[in-house]
Amino acid sequence: MSCNSGSINPYISSVQKPWDTRLIQHFYRRIGFGATSNEIAQALIQEPSLFIDEVIEKVYNLPSTIPPSWAYMKESDYTDIDTQMQEQHVEWYLKWENDMLVNPIRGRFTLFWSNHFVTRLEDYWCSSWMFDYYKVIQENSFGNFKNFVKEIGLAPAMLIFLNGYQNSAAEPNENYARELYELFTLGVNNGYTQNDIVETARALTGYTRIDEYCAPISFDINEFDHTEKTIFGRTGNWGYNDVIDILFEERGTQIANFICEKLYKYFISPEINSVIISELATTLITNNFELVPVYKQLFKSEHFFNDNAIGILIKSPFDLLNIHFRETEFSTESEMLLNLVWFCSEIGQTMFEPVDVAGWQGNHDWINSSTLVGRWNAFDYFLWWTWEDNKESFRDFVVNLVGESNNPSEITKIVVDHLLSNSLQTELDYEIATDIFKDEIPQNYFDNNQWNLQWDTVPYQVIVLLFHIIRQPEFQLK
Repeated sequence: MSCNSGSINPYISSVQKPWDTRLIQHFYRRIGFGATSNEIAQALIQEPSLFIDEVIEKVYNLPSTIPPSWAYMKESDYTDIDTQMQEQHVEWYLKWENDMLVNPIRGRFTLFWSNHFVTRLEDYWCSSWMFDYYKVIQENSFGNFKNFVKEIGLAPAMLIFLNGYQNSAAEPNENYARELYELFTLGVNNGYTQNDIVETARALTGYTRIDEYCAPISFDINEFDHTEKTIFGRTGNWGYNDVIDILFEERGTQIANFICEKLYKYFISPEINSVIISELATTLITNNFELVPVYKQLFKSEHFFNDNAIGILIKSPFDLLNIHFRETEFSTESEMLLNLVWFCSEIGQTMFEPVDVAGWQGNHDWINSSTLVGRWNAFDYFLWWTWEDNKESFRDFVVNLVGESNNPSEITKIVVDHLLSNSLQTELDYEIATDIFKDEIPQNYFDNNQWNLQWDTVPYQVIVLLFHIIRQPEFQLK
């Protein structure tokens, strides 16, 4: 049972629960990757519902990422395919990572939906197919879910990964049909039978024509099963589009509930609230499976901003590092970003490579004795990198947060509360953090107000405080 008793009604700022930095950071950590100080300041002066509408509309209207020069290359276009493809993959890792930092909400939803409509690069290993898959995910993440299902099933990456390119009238392959229902639209054993899978596989036949490696995969009418099929009780010479139409017409309620439950578990809590999910599902159906109205309803709700929704999800590797760079506003560059992608892979989240067709399960699966140490090591690396690159970044970070305060307890609390969703647990925890921030500076300098944030010691004081914060259990939560 969820402890979250908040309703689906829009959250309204009040004396009891004001619209403040903590709620804004919660919003940005969940639907993006944290907020910069300017984003927080802009949000504070707006009414919450209007602000959230504006944010979502802005993402909806973003132009698609510009295709790279190799977006449509096929095998015959390469001179050294192994080397060139590896370079192209790295280029797109950096492009996606940069989008998560520069357009974090779009980057977040691209990541979320890529973990729903799962493919694995190692199975299809082709740059143009990788880009096409990314493009379909990005362009449909704020679109119509039914259209999303139609487009993703014909993406070459999906046709290869789930064997659609091998699905012919002579040798039907049930793999995609099964996952279409089980993982993508309905859920396990929810409103379909084995016979529905068999008949659906026959209706999906024909997308088997590949003129050469990395070329588009097209429909071959000679490989299509032209006989009648019965799907969800409806009989006809059904083809690909018919399958999707029948699925949404006959099983729309199950689809809506399944998708809204998945959104809820990812963005709110693994402990579901069936009433909220049902209300979201109704919105999805009423709006003909447009996703934006559901996003707005969920992210504006009292339920989303309820205290029991804040700081209860374990950060994924990309959460951990992207939120760090956005909330500290430390500079990044391509080499650093490539190392960020590499570290995320080392601690469990490899770009374009979910663990299996069901995707990363997330939350508690992100943490074990190995990955926790790996998370600390990643921060050791990036904090020292920032130190070597520009140690004054640490002073800039703290001055940007606290102004010119010379009270170490106040400064420590502001920094800690900025980086933790639910702060530290006790006053003793804050006292320990403050002592770490003071480092080896004699107490009398603080007592006499001689110390301030312009001292030469400050960058080092900040970095040692950050090392302390990132090792707190609360830091792993968002």
